[in-house]
Amino acid sequence: MAVEYEALRAGEDQDPQDGVPTATQDVDVRSRPGSNRWLGVLRSPLGWCAATLLLIVLLLAVCAPLLWSGRAEAIDTGEILQGSSGRHWLGTDNLGRDIFFRLLVATRLSVALALLATVLGVATGLVLGVAPAILGRRAGRMVTSVVNVAVAFPGLLLALFFAVVFGVGAKGAVLAIGFAMAPGFARLTQTLVASVSERDYVQAARVAGIGRVRILTRHVLPNVSDPLIVNATISAGGALLAFSGLSFLGLGVQAPSYDWGRLLGEGLNGIYTHPAAALAPGVAVVIAGLAFNLTGEAVAKAVGVPTPPRSRATHPAEPRVAAPATAVAPVADDADAPGREPVLSVEALRVSFPGSRGPVTAVRGVGFHVGEGEAVGVVGESGSGKSLTALAVSRLVEHPGEVAADRVDFLGTSLLPEQAHGAATRRLLGTSLAMVFQDPMTSFNPTMRIGRQLAESAEQHLGTGRRQALSRAVERLRQVRISAAERRSAQYPHEFSGGMRQRAMIALALMGRPRLIVADEPTTALDVTVQRQVLRLLDRVCAADGVALLLISHDIHVVAQTCDRVLVMYAGRIVEELPSDRLFTAAQHPYTRALIATVPHMETQLDRPLTVIPGRPVTPDRIPAGCAFAARCAFAQQRCRTDDPQLETAEPGHRVACWYPQTDIAARSVDEQPSDSVGGKVGPVGEEADSIAEEGERP
Repeated sequence: MAVEYEALRAGEDQDPQDGVPTATQDVDVRSRPGSNRWLGVLRSPLGWCAATLLLIVLLLAVCAPLLWSGRAEAIDTGEILQGSSGRHWLGTDNLGRDIFFRLLVATRLSVALALLATVLGVATGLVLGVAPAILGRRAGRMVTSVVNVAVAFPGLLLALFFAVVFGVGAKGAVLAIGFAMAPGFARLTQTLVASVSERDYVQAARVAGIGRVRILTRHVLPNVSDPLIVNATISAGGALLAFSGLSFLGLGVQAPSYDWGRLLGEGLNGIYTHPAAALAPGVAVVIAGLAFNLTGEAVAKAVGVPTPPRSRATHPAEPRVAAPATAVAPVADDADAPGREPVLSVEALRVSFPGSRGPVTAVRGVGFHVGEGEAVGVVGESGSGKSLTALAVSRLVEHPGEVAADRVDFLGTSLLPEQAHGAATRRLLGTSLAMVFQDPMTSFNPTMRIGRQLAESAEQHLGTGRRQALSRAVERLRQVRISAAERRSAQYPHEFSGGMRQRAMIALALMGRPRLIVADEPTTALDVTVQRQVLRLLDRVCAADGVALLLISHDIHVVAQTCDRVLVMYAGRIVEELPSDRLFTAAQHPYTRALIATVPHMETQLDRPLTVIPGRPVTPDRIPAGCAFAARCAFAQQRCRTDDPQLETAEPGHRVACWYPQTDIAARSVDEQPSDSVGGKVGPVGEEADSIAEEGERP
């Protein structure tokens, strides 16, 4: 199962970025770009203005009652309802008390109650927002429905409703505003949690058998904390305004206590004779609310996605210690020797989703097996069901998707939902089945260090301690030939290059005792040199202990050179299965031949248009009668449009689903074709591709 690209046959198997300082390696690991970002925001006009206003408000809230409570409470019947003067800057109230000092003292109660309501609203909203991710499907849907109904009502209306329910007073007002704020925060939390829950690193955590609560606290919430913090900060200003409004209406703070809203209500009666008594509390509310809102904007600017710093500071790269190219350390050294039965057996696998006109079946009766140490490739156009098949086998298809099959056995254990046992199945999948996802950037949790993420799997399933698991993680990073593995394990995913991230993904797959590695487009977005390195690494890892490989790829030539057998999928079905060494010489299905013809090679003439398959792939909700490829096939006849061909054995080890397989003209290897063959003018595959293209252009 060797991977050899002819153009790169003499290349060394090493990441070109491992030994050379890159943009991410140039930055001192001891630097603190987050601190610099906060300092930069603080120096901006928005930052220093927000910090100044917030500092003034908080200082008054702490110090004003200590300094001026006596003067604010002093009653002087000879100075009742006096206007502004040098002695009383804002005048006096109906008991002769100085309004200015009362305004300063009221800062503490106004700000404290607003912050308390904000904390209550944020905590309640957070609980409601994460409930669907923790509770079961039915309970989670019920919580979501309640939140949706509550969000439909205006916040002020909800606050008035809760104020009546909880009663008049400061306590009732805090509960009213907190619970009125909760639905909006819950909706935001639900949206953010739902978006992160579909990331690959969360799926990998599920495969590892990590519980829902731990996934939520370790992988989901840390990645949505920034917008939640920003929203909570801004909500404090809204809570202050709402609380002042309730006190103004007489539903909030009651005498003898007072806040800005109550002072505003008392001064409103004399607004025409003593306007300062009414306007000053309103100005205080505006300034404090502005301080909270500006602080929220500054926090939003500070916690935004940082731009990678362009530091010229260089640190000597640690000397690269090249691993021997002849052997790889065993992975599953303590795994039991497998029997002769296939590692994975799948029969009649179906995956469906609800649609407007009934269930939509995206995978339609797929069946295959993967033997011990065997590499099986799955190819096909986008939307053919390759990745969905892998997710279904790994039990990663989430609701509302439904998986059904006659048989899905992994190492002799059924993975069907009605037969699998929760804890035992999770342990089996977490230790013996490994997934390598196609996007290494989204496959890792960006808020956790690489070593910590790798160690988590060993802690969950192998029963190792924290230090032991970290040591195993460093060992696996060395095994996939990442230099300075111990230092790299303490770095975050964004500090790795693309090839190194993909190697780290393979290291994550090796943390257990894998018997099957499912690699879903492992070389996506990587240049050809790094692709070769990743594929050769997978080859050696699988060969070391007889680990089976299920490789999903768009590149039919990569699969042919990497795998023992090839499965060609179209419209949710396998249309052809054959040994990889016969792919270019014995392919019989027109779709397989068209895929071969569309891939350019080193001898492709640049002045000729590339071969394409005409038309568009069928969508799962519009599968036609008969053969799904008939509308794009130049050899289709009437039977193809009415009867659906089944996967039949053409010869030993070769199955094809076609009424009229092309057995009379054998496809030749791309390496043996003349330069015009890929363009579609010479050679059987090219001729068929031309005829398909001409058929597709006919009206």
